[in-house]
Amino acid sequence: MIITKALTNGAHHVGLTVPDLDAAAGFFCSTLGFSEVGGNPAYPSKFVRDGATLITLWQASDPASAIPFDRKTNVGLHHLALGVADEAALDAIHARVKAHVGTIIEFAPEPIRSGAKTRHFICAMPGGIRIEFATPFA
Repeated sequence: MIITKALTNGAHHVGLTVPDLDAAAGFFCSTLGFSEVGGNPAYPSKFVRDGATLITLWQASDPASAIPFDRKTNVGLHHLALGVADEAALDAIHARVKAHVGTIIEFAPEPIRSGAKTRHFICAMPGGIRIEFATPFA
C-alpha cells in the first residue's frame, strides 16, 4: 500500500526527562516565556507550552544516578529545535538564555550553513538537554 498523505499532523508534545523539574520548568517559563499548563504530582512532571508547542517535563526518579545523554554515542533525542520569529528575536533569546543560571551555550547565533539566511544557536539547558533556536527559513 502506498500512502499519499501523511497519517499524522505534527508533534502533539515532546516529553523530556530532567534531573531537576523546577530548574527545567524555570528555564522554559522564566527565560523563554512558556506557561505552565499542568503536571502530575504522582509521577512528578510539569507541562509547559509556548502557545504552539507542548513540552512535558518528567522528573528523573534518581537524579544523582541519572546518566547524561551523549549526542554522539547514545540513541535518543539529539536536540529539540524551537522556531523563532526573526533574527532580532533570536538575538534576544540568546541573551536571555546566556544569562540563565545552569545553561551552557554551545555556540552563539550563526548561519546554519555557509550562505544560508537562517541563523541558529544551540545551548544545553539546566540538566544538559540540548535546545536549538532557529529563525525560519527565508
